[in-house]
Amino acid sequence: MWEWGAFALIGCFAGLSAGLLGLGGGLVIVPSLLLVFNFVGLPNQQVMHIAVATSLMTITVTSLSAMLAHQRHQQINWGVTRSLTPGLIFGGIVGAFLATLISGPILQKCFAIYALLIAARMWWPMTPSVNATLLKTPILLAVGNIIGIISAIVGIGGGSLTVPYLVMAKQSIKQAIGTAAACGFPISLAAVTGFVIFGQNSVTISDNWLVGYIHWQAFWGIICTSIFFAPLGAKLAKRLPVDSLRHVFSMALVLVSASLFMVN
Repeated sequence: MWEWGAFALIGCFAGLSAGLLGLGGGLVIVPSLLLVFNFVGLPNQQVMHIAVATSLMTITVTSLSAMLAHQRHQQINWGVTRSLTPGLIFGGIVGAFLATLISGPILQKCFAIYALLIAARMWWPMTPSVNATLLKTPILLAVGNIIGIISAIVGIGGGSLTVPYLVMAKQSIKQAIGTAAACGFPISLAAVTGFVIFGQNSVTISDNWLVGYIHWQAFWGIICTSIFFAPLGAKLAKRLPVDSLRHVFSMALVLVSASLFMVN
């Protein structure tokens, strides 16, 4: 029974980080699920795959919620979203397939490297505007593939990749964030589909909560709290020193990354 409480607590932190810091919950959910799954004794070789896939499943819900919120404020560039989506879907499926071919320890190190890069990125200046030609459809298709593949492998909604790219393409930061939120849904849906399909013949764990690599108890436990804590985080962002909190969070990511490198 305690697992429900652990998953709900993960949802609280994931929702707060998403609302307060503008970061997708995957950076919180994946390492937290890894900790819980290891504690309950799930096989080490597959526990990282389950954490990544389940994180993506939660993003299918949270991205829809975020997309609706941004649409109310007209902060989504739907033309760019439509151009990115085919690449995001293809990349999400390919990324899920590649993830199933990667061993658990290597997949864990892939996430650790990504977390370390994001931690460093939080200390850099805002991405400069470069050129609006980055929004041309052929370029967006290629970029969508890359974002989709990386997101599926590390279990995120792609916002930490999509937002800087759109800012470089001379989109306003608000529109970049809104468009990235809309892009999170096709990424997560495609990747989850891939993990369910490719995971059917790969998962060797006997657990009633598992379908492919999706752990449904973890999904419901996280969602039941994250959908409430994300709006709370957004409200707190207006009152708290967000820049300082981002730096604290970046240092926490460094510690998480270091621990994932050391533990197999």
